[in-house]
Amino acid sequence: MKAKSYSLLLCLALACVISVSPESLFASPSSKRSGSDRDISAIGHREILHGKELLLVASAEKERQIGAQLSAAVEHTAKLVNDPVVTAYLGGLAQNIARNSDAQMPITVYVLDTDEVDACTSPGGYQYITRGLLLRLESEGELASVLARGIALSALHSPTRASLRANLMTIAPLPIKGPGSAFACTSPSTLAMFNGMRPEDQLDADYFGLQYVYKTGYDSDCFVRLVQQLWPAATASASSPFSSFPPLTRRLKELRAEISGILPPRGEEIVSTSAFADFEEHLHTWQTQHPEPNQPVLRRARIDE
Repeated sequence: MKAKSYSLLLCLALACVISVSPESLFASPSSKRSGSDRDISAIGHREILHGKELLLVASAEKERQIGAQLSAAVEHTAKLVNDPVVTAYLGGLAQNIARNSDAQMPITVYVLDTDEVDACTSPGGYQYITRGLLLRLESEGELASVLARGIALSALHSPTRASLRANLMTIAPLPIKGPGSAFACTSPSTLAMFNGMRPEDQLDADYFGLQYVYKTGYDSDCFVRLVQQLWPAATASASSPFSSFPPLTRRLKELRAEISGILPPRGEEIVSTSAFADFEEHLHTWQTQHPEPNQPVLRRARIDE
């Protein structure tokens, strides 16, 4: 099946399980934080989508099915890192963060074998992190921040909601090269030719992702450094009126306000670990041994509920 067909399949699948008026497509949690949204102790026992936004979410089974279909498309078009050590480490770290999140779904992590610096999330808890991004990270806290932000997108069902908006707002067919309308990415990406994300969606992912990093025990400043230092393409494109990202200054201002306003001070926090150092060394070794991987075999780091 051609990649363009997956976008149509996603739109049709969503249309079968929801009915919603166009006005409700533009609501966002960032404009109406509830008391539970700010309550760190309520993580995992709260609903972070409110009102009409819930109408944009398919059933858990349908959403996971959509994600699996899109995953199959990626499997046939992208090169993936096939290494059990990489898979096991990322799976264990993501599982730890997921236990300290609002995501009520399994999380599946893939590593794309590309130098591009990016991370994407698709419906049903599927995350894609590039080898290029992993090799640029300086600490486990930064890696935890990448995963936590993706888990926040899953908890908010942002890829599903963004894909529906993208398909409904497209009057004429677009030359889509891949199933990008269902991927919420951190920067302009080959997986995100048109991903339907808005600045408010990105701020929501920052807001809740930061909480998950804190709840898991990591230094919240790692999240701020990640946003500030990585994904320069996303930062540069934020000046465009059509960018899916808010200006970097706004993101940093809101993150710092969140840290000072709702995250209780505490003593020791994790910045990095020896396990992360071993992981990075292993990934460098893998890269040296596999400069041009042949037909890659998909390996999934799956986290069940």
